[in-house]
Amino acid sequence: MGGIAEDERKRLLKEVLRQLHSGVPPQEVKEKFKQVLEGVSSLEIAKIEQELIEEGISREEIQRLCGVHLAIFREQLEKQQAEAAAPENPISILRGEHDALQKLLEKLVASVAKIQKAEDLSVLSEEIPQLRQIAEDFLDTEKHYLREENVLFPILEKHGISEPPAIMWMEHNQLREKKKQFRNLIDNYNKIDFQEFRRQLGEIANSISSTLSSHIFKENNILFQLAMRVVTEQEWREIRKEFDEIGYCCFTPAHLIAKREAITVEKPEIKEVSAGVPEGVLQFETGSLSKEEIEAILNTLPVDITFVDKDDAVKYFSKGEKRIFVRTKAVLGRKVQLCHPQKSVHIVNRILEAFKKGEKDVAEFWIKMGERLIYIRYFAVRDKNGKYLGTLEVTQDLTEIKKIEGEKRLLDWEG
Repeated sequence: MGGIAEDERKRLLKEVLRQLHSGVPPQEVKEKFKQVLEGVSSLEIAKIEQELIEEGISREEIQRLCGVHLAIFREQLEKQQAEAAAPENPISILRGEHDALQKLLEKLVASVAKIQKAEDLSVLSEEIPQLRQIAEDFLDTEKHYLREENVLFPILEKHGISEPPAIMWMEHNQLREKKKQFRNLIDNYNKIDFQEFRRQLGEIANSISSTLSSHIFKENNILFQLAMRVVTEQEWREIRKEFDEIGYCCFTPAHLIAKREAITVEKPEIKEVSAGVPEGVLQFETGSLSKEEIEAILNTLPVDITFVDKDDAVKYFSKGEKRIFVRTKAVLGRKVQLCHPQKSVHIVNRILEAFKKGEKDVAEFWIKMGERLIYIRYFAVRDKNGKYLGTLEVTQDLTEIKKIEGEKRLLDWEG
């Protein structure tokens, strides 16, 4: 790389970002460090940003200036040939969804431009239905985000790449909020003055367009490139299974998600052991259960459960038919702190600390998800001697339960 030693190159790249963060104009930095920027790779950028965060620059500051970083690195990243992924590979699916989202953005920009040029309300009769459809499609990106956050990001973290996914997750949350604001504006367009509607529409559309375009570029040219370098073939197979379980968006290219043949695994026979208890059966104080029975019972519970061990790593989650919050096998072994948005991690740590010290045994919360009321409880799990073993998260949909009145006895049941 231009005869610069690896350690010196790393130092200079850090200096590039430090100067950008201190306010030096991008073009000036670009000219000054022209040699070191030549051929910079997505992996180098990710490592440098990660090290800067470890050295004290906040994740929020890195994310805030990602656009400035791109002004410096975009040219070099575009010169590099994006590594191709097989059509069935999860990266191909994510990129295909990005292409569809770019087309949605083009429709949004064109529709908003017509409204901005209009003199009166007549244009809305044609454009509002289209904007409403765009808003719905934008909100349907949720499964795209969930697949990245719950499957791809944990795998990258296991390969030592933690900060780029964390920053992308922050942007997901920002985009979620912007898209909700957009939908709310379209739903209430006839309740506000036309000029004010036009002003708000231009503002939110511009914000979505710039944020989403930048986000897509960073994922395509940095995050996905990192994934293609470090994720193993076996991991890609597991990721694809998890993707299929979470599901896809209304705009996901159909040819990329053609149904695959189910993989069947032979179950080992349960053999009798000398003690009279079949092998594979667990004997409890109050009875015995086979692995199959235990798994079926846990998955049948009318609540979702997740167990985090004493070292804060996700160790188990139930897999009912309709989980409230997505969980995938990719999160197993992941620190629970990484499963929460950055803004709430300090609360998670306080709960765990209180459980470990024996100060608390329960923490409970309830939130609204659309029309549903969700009850979230955390329980300290301890052995018979009070030793802390971990934390159990129990999540329950209370919507229908809150409607219950009077009584319904066993004899009232209709078969």
